[in-house]
Amino acid sequence: MKVVITGAAGFLGTRLAKALLAPNSALHVSELVLVDVTAPTPPPASIPVRALALDLAAPGVAEHIIEADTALFFHLAAIVSGNAEKDFDLGFRVNFDATRALLEAARRRATNLVFVMTSTVGVYGGELPDEPDEDFAPMPQTSYGCAKAMSELLASEYGRRGWADTRVVRLPTVSVRGGSANTAISSFASDIVRETLEGRAATVPVPPEQGMWLSGPATVVHNLIYAATLPATAWKERRVLSLPGLTVATREMVAALGRVCGVQYVALVRWELDPKLAAMMASVPVRLGARRALKLGFREDKSYDDLIREYIRDDLGGRIPKHFT
Repeated sequence: MKVVITGAAGFLGTRLAKALLAPNSALHVSELVLVDVTAPTPPPASIPVRALALDLAAPGVAEHIIEADTALFFHLAAIVSGNAEKDFDLGFRVNFDATRALLEAARRRATNLVFVMTSTVGVYGGELPDEPDEDFAPMPQTSYGCAKAMSELLASEYGRRGWADTRVVRLPTVSVRGGSANTAISSFASDIVRETLEGRAATVPVPPEQGMWLSGPATVVHNLIYAATLPATAWKERRVLSLPGLTVATREMVAALGRVCGVQYVALVRWELDPKLAAMMASVPVRLGARRALKLGFREDKSYDDLIREYIRDDLGGRIPKHFT
């Protein structure tokens, strides 16, 4: 099948592309198209791989990347929460307008297209139950969450009408992310591990008791592919699904860092409260009801200690840099 990934130069997009090209991939890909605002670097492959630098919201771009023979589309591209909050127009242009353009292109050119779109726990806000699930009405408290909630509804409508086989997955915060920090308001969750293991200080802008709904990169990539492989009947009536995760408080992340890597790294963590950011984080649920996803067979992580070990294995080559003697 011909597969397209948007946001393919990003952290998850890069890993998803490698997983799809792996010999043991659950999907048989015949051609892979990688799209981002800057051209992604194609991984080694035995099949045709195209890397395109495109503005998804620009006129005609959606039609350029969704063709009649496109079988599967992973829509990961987004302006993340911090940037979307600072630049309302840019955030909605990328997070909603581009999504609508892609769905319209699918409607006109490839109605059998399986369209897997990532969403966020940020669609929730306000007074929440302990474990909001897909039946609880979104009430986002950020521009990012608002655009994603609107995109969820739009994708569900296109799926209901049979214009595309839409499948929306609400991702937990992905941690630990390798590479450089991004502008998501939750990026400190990865800084606690990534920065300290490089011998740099990590600033935590929320209280130690602030919980977060997390999942590791390997599990998220597996679940994205699994979402595409499920039969259409699993999605027919309910196009939005919350993926499994772990609830971890920031103080528990730091404690896990000490257990796995050594207490010397804990000394590099600094708590410096940012009231505005802390308020936004406090509006997001720390746990989602993912019973439907688990019943369908989606994977869940077991502990934050394991997520730190995954980062050391996959991003640091299995060894912690020696900054301390």
